[in-house]
Amino acid sequence: MDKRIIFAVARSGKTSHIIKNLCLEKRHLITTYTKTNIHNLRLKIIHKFGFFPENITLLPYFNFLYSFCYRPILAYKLNTSGLSYSNPPDFTQTLSRDNDKHYISSSGRLYHSRLGKLLIRRGATAGIQERLQKFYDHFYIDEVQDFAGNDFDLLKEIVKADINIMLVGDFFQHTYDTSRDGNIYKKLHQDIEEYIQEFENMGLKIDMETLNKNYRCSPTICDFITNNLGVNIESHRDDTTEIKFEDDKSKIRDLMQNDQIIKLFFNKNTSYSCTSRNWGECKGEDCYNDVCVILNATSLKLYNKKKLLESAPLTKNKLYVACTRAKGNLYFISHKEAEDYKIE
Repeated sequence: MDKRIIFAVARSGKTSHIIKNLCLEKRHLITTYTKTNIHNLRLKIIHKFGFFPENITLLPYFNFLYSFCYRPILAYKLNTSGLSYSNPPDFTQTLSRDNDKHYISSSGRLYHSRLGKLLIRRGATAGIQERLQKFYDHFYIDEVQDFAGNDFDLLKEIVKADINIMLVGDFFQHTYDTSRDGNIYKKLHQDIEEYIQEFENMGLKIDMETLNKNYRCSPTICDFITNNLGVNIESHRDDTTEIKFEDDKSKIRDLMQNDQIIKLFFNKNTSYSCTSRNWGECKGEDCYNDVCVILNATSLKLYNKKKLLESAPLTKNKLYVACTRAKGNLYFISHKEAEDYKIE
């Protein structure tokens, strides 16, 4: 069986690479975390075949976790009624993790961030592996960098299934966590070498070459990201574009009022009267040409000192996502200049 993880860069064709491996003769299961990616996968599958084939199953991650893993194996043993997406209380001082109340709310719903751990604690992993082997020949996880906490523990068990497994993800696009539960794997995404080692320990082949070039951004932007954010990213293109920190008031006004140029904020983008998104939320989106990134106070200081590499890991990842949205030019402006466009 072929089991591998492909480490990709932004817009290198992660989803397309999965689609390329699909056929009508084998049974395929695909899961991913974000709704945006589920939508993109569905459209690309239909585009390839002209319809959505019966031998291909596409499931959002928590649908996979609940409907494929939990319900057939444990639902008859536990009196539950769906998932709770609320943060579970901290029972570490008062309740054993062997107690089902650690995983089930008072209303009978399973805490989504602890379902992976519940499956492990109740001995369901062998059953999950058997179900994968019975119903599928190939299992794909897209955006695997989003797996965290208890779900990363479950992933270690899932990949033991005797089927072909392909994991695809971009370590530096980790902006969400499937599971946040105390300090479980708190430092998982802080060092890429240690992260790679986790997958080597699972027995997976490590592929750093297949998806290491970006189709969207120019070499200008890729070089900026490599030199300033520490992400080794190359471009399939050979043209040049502009990167500029804009401090001219009239040009800033033109940028902010131009609806064709997306403004990307660190957070709270809806507080501003312009076409905008937040840095991390635009992950997976491929509909922008020129991009204007608004630097918050901390990032502005680091930018001016040419020390963006010292940004907190999650902040650096979100900024990487923001910068790699640009097909054309990339502009930066200070958060102070954007205050004039804040909705009162």
